[in-house]
Amino acid sequence: MASLAISRLGRGLLTVVAGGMLASMVAAAQTDNTALDAQRAAFRQAYAAAAGQGGDGWRALASGLQDYPLYPYLQAASLEHDLHQVDRADVEAYLHRYPDLIPASDLKRDFLQELARRQDWTDFVAMYQPGLGDTLSCDALQAQLAGGAKLDFERDLASLWAQPSLPSECDPVLQAAYDQGLLTPARIWSRIDAAVEAGKAGTVSGLAPWLSPDDAQTARNLALALNDPAAAATAANAWPDAPRMRQAVTLALVRLSRRQSDMADQAWQTLQSHFQFTPEQRDQVLNALAVFHATDYDSNALTRLINLPPSAQTPASREWRARVALAAKNWPAVLDAINAMPVTQQQDDEWQYFRARALSELGRTADAQQAYASVAHQSSYFGYLAADHQGSPYALCSMEPAPDEQVQQSVLVIPGIRRAFELFAVGMIKPARREWNQALASADAQTIRQAVILANQRGWYDRAVFAFNKGDALHYYPLRFPLASQDGLVTQAEQAGIDPSWAYGILRQESAWMSDAQSGADARGLMQLVPSTGAEVARRNGLPWSGGNSLYNPVVNIALGTRYLAQMAGRFDDSPWLASAAYNAGAARVNQWVGARGALPPDLFVATMPFKETREYVARVMYYSVIYDWRLHGNAAPMSTRMVPIGQPYSRLDPPSTRKNLTCPAPAVPAATSSSPAPAAGATTGMVPRNATTH
Repeated sequence: MASLAISRLGRGLLTVVAGGMLASMVAAAQTDNTALDAQRAAFRQAYAAAAGQGGDGWRALASGLQDYPLYPYLQAASLEHDLHQVDRADVEAYLHRYPDLIPASDLKRDFLQELARRQDWTDFVAMYQPGLGDTLSCDALQAQLAGGAKLDFERDLASLWAQPSLPSECDPVLQAAYDQGLLTPARIWSRIDAAVEAGKAGTVSGLAPWLSPDDAQTARNLALALNDPAAAATAANAWPDAPRMRQAVTLALVRLSRRQSDMADQAWQTLQSHFQFTPEQRDQVLNALAVFHATDYDSNALTRLINLPPSAQTPASREWRARVALAAKNWPAVLDAINAMPVTQQQDDEWQYFRARALSELGRTADAQQAYASVAHQSSYFGYLAADHQGSPYALCSMEPAPDEQVQQSVLVIPGIRRAFELFAVGMIKPARREWNQALASADAQTIRQAVILANQRGWYDRAVFAFNKGDALHYYPLRFPLASQDGLVTQAEQAGIDPSWAYGILRQESAWMSDAQSGADARGLMQLVPSTGAEVARRNGLPWSGGNSLYNPVVNIALGTRYLAQMAGRFDDSPWLASAAYNAGAARVNQWVGARGALPPDLFVATMPFKETREYVARVMYYSVIYDWRLHGNAAPMSTRMVPIGQPYSRLDPPSTRKNLTCPAPAVPAATSSSPAPAAGATTGMVPRNATTH
């Protein structure tokens, strides 16, 4: 009894000691976090001063930050602010202290451009090194000319000359080359050809004055064909039948077909007898006319596509032959169109699905089910549509990378990764991404995998989306499709009256979880709203609005994005698939398409939308919605219940009678374009199965 009592006492003492150690460790971790939070706050203040005011005022705010990973960013920001007045010694001192850092390379590039602006060619030449881009290459050649040296075409210009467009800094260099007699007509035409191929009309126009008068007019005709194909097609009636004129006419007709197929058709009827087009040029025009008459819903489009000469056919014309047949619900023609495709194109999961669809509509049930089975094992939009026709579960082999603490510790001591994580923590996401990419440029797969796990733990979700985009890594669904509950999407979607799974699908497609995403149209943030739309949605819904930059805040962006998505859905009977199309292509265009083909079933309507981008967008959003439904609930509403016929109201409050299980393993059959090909059973190297028997 005594020994038992002593034993109990010993265990009690051990518990007390262990508890005390744990408490000490927790307290130490909290202290470390508090200190780190203080450093981050101090850095933000110091950086704002350095970037906004320059000088040395930031130094007082950065007291105690000398060992903080981002300290070098402060002086670089100050020097960048003062770039017009700093001297070479200041810049070189920074470069000597931080030679391998990204801010140092940026500062060097920017200071060299400043030296070129000052025409301080002595300091420029002393600091310049090749490989810093076309602008600085041309500045270096200006420095060479300023020193009295002549240009050598092969040594100095050949690589630049091959570019279809160049920055304005190159203009004086090119003029000097022309004045030296280096830019022969043959060289000028070679660059014009490259510019035409790249669609750079400005380059073509800029080179025209260096040609003979007749050749200059020909070049201007090529530029006109690029800029205004309708005007070029009209003017071509007065052009002589010469090789480059035929090139310009062909270019104009192909580009005009895309914009106005009827006008292009009329011009072709006139011009084909005026010019002796080559067989290749004739094929280009015939192909463009056939394809774009199809996208314009022309009633004769199918006949045009069927009658295209074999030499004029392309993958695009062959698939549009199938799409036009689908739009007409001409099922024998659908099968003929698919059979006319090359085998590799037929194996695309889209055409496997529509082959099955055609067979079913023609009453060949057994053949249809076999065809559906060939695609239903794929984890993709068409795979899930096929599974709905079969009444089978959805294929999904979800895995998670196994954490490796030892590798993670080695990742955390990589200086570039430390800077990347800190930049992310202080909201400087673009430089964080640059540090990440540079630090892991030559890393092995295991290191990248563990780095992504660490990034995900910190809420940096887009790292998984971009890192796990091929091979076995496609099966890391929990990382590739994060939920990010702290951003409030589920709550905001519920308040907006839309399905959170759909909202997640839109977000994932729009930004791939890049909270700092910005499009060419100035759409911003996770759900890609332009500031004017954000302001209007905020006003309409009584939500706070603090300007366009607030859209980079995930919480703000999601609150406004879900309301805008609900607003868009309300214009289309709350249909998620149709509203997705409108979110991408615009409501006006979708209304036009509905007016032309609104009686089609949803799968056929999506397949016959004129824009490839929108077809793929809707397919991905619908697929991602299923994945997110599974992530939220462990199973998913059938895709077919989300894709209600046009004109039929959709309500997510009327749940389907059954939900889909997502099963693994799926048959190990390779898929040509499956969004996420299923692995062979047991292919789990470096992975941890996630509910593999039921999900």
